[in-house]
Amino acid sequence: MNIGQVAEKSGLPSKTIRYYEDIGLIRPDRSANGYRDFSESHLHKLTFLQRARSLGFTIEDCRTLLSLYEDTDRASADVKAMAREHLDKIADKISELEAMQATLSDLVSKCHGDDRPDCPILDGLSEGAQAKKVRTQ
Repeated sequence: MNIGQVAEKSGLPSKTIRYYEDIGLIRPDRSANGYRDFSESHLHKLTFLQRARSLGFTIEDCRTLLSLYEDTDRASADVKAMAREHLDKIADKISELEAMQATLSDLVSKCHGDDRPDCPILDGLSEGAQAKKVRTQ
């Protein structure tokens, strides 16, 4: 398969596939004329990478996951530990986003949203900036 075909089948843009090749995540064969030649195995790896990235794994995580996938002597406990660690990071991020949502929701509810110049949203943002400035001094 050429890069266009494998891009279509894997759901990844050609540019991303070239990037994965540049950083050594995938090594397609080369035909006599120098063009990339992707096998079903390459397609499988690219689909694997696409799915892992869609779940938020970093490039380095993907490198490790691919290595574990290709290692038939791996312990599933290693994979589970890595997934658990990533799940914990997702939970932390969700907590941060919920706190952001609560703060912004509170500021929006305090704003009249009319023609008056006073704005609790800007005041709240300013207070946060002042608090951060005081902490860094």
